[in-house]
Amino acid sequence: MNPFIQKTHRAETEEKALLERLDRNNLPQHVAIIMDGNGRWAAQRHLPRIAGHRRGIRSVREIITFAREIGIKALTLYAFSNENWNRPAKEITQLMILLEHYLNKELDTMMKNGIRLRAVGQIDRLQDSVSRLIHAVEEKTKENNKMTLVLALSYGGRTEIIDAVKKVYKDLQTEKLSLKDLDEPHFSNYLYTQDIPDPDLMIRTSGEIRVSNFLLWQVAYTELYFTKTLWPDFRKKDFLLALHDYQGRERRFGGVTGEEND
Repeated sequence: MNPFIQKTHRAETEEKALLERLDRNNLPQHVAIIMDGNGRWAAQRHLPRIAGHRRGIRSVREIITFAREIGIKALTLYAFSNENWNRPAKEITQLMILLEHYLNKELDTMMKNGIRLRAVGQIDRLQDSVSRLIHAVEEKTKENNKMTLVLALSYGGRTEIIDAVKKVYKDLQTEKLSLKDLDEPHFSNYLYTQDIPDPDLMIRTSGEIRVSNFLLWQVAYTELYFTKTLWPDFRKKDFLLALHDYQGRERRFGGVTGEEND
């Protein structure tokens, strides 16, 4: 048998076995992913960085489709950080073109599959054509309820918290909010993610072991999973491995188990 065919067959067999063992009653409702490694994937193949980003779109499509199929309610993808504005202008332009192309191409699929788009971050920092398109897709998909796809764009966790504090201060000044009523749930309502539950599972690809200013408030009790797989190579099997790892953990949220409480 051709080695490539043999490798593909083995991967498909492993994926099928993982899917069969998956506990559909213990899935994370919200998964957040730091899609890291596009540049390294391209560099390993002596290709321009944008080639890695283009290849990464394949992973985006596959993971969104699969997440929706198995019943995950929300999927957040860290697509463009505040720090990414420091990249070369040419790369930023290429990334924005890719984003526009993706949204235009996938809108029909989102509508067909009941996927709602939400964008979080300083969206108005993006070029006008991109921000207008994002708002248009959000509006067109707002009634979809099978899954929420959240794109973190021009996003930074610290900036999000500062922006929330500014809104809190304004409401305190205008007496829309009383200081005695300000608690964690109230503060969460001032975040970009006000209508989205906190992630149950956060995945980071490429082997880096840090959260990189991503959802700093929201991941306080999120299960973290790190894989060395570069994002362009991340497929259903890799996602299933992360889900199985999640299902093998005991979430306590600062409490104790029944046995420890005896």
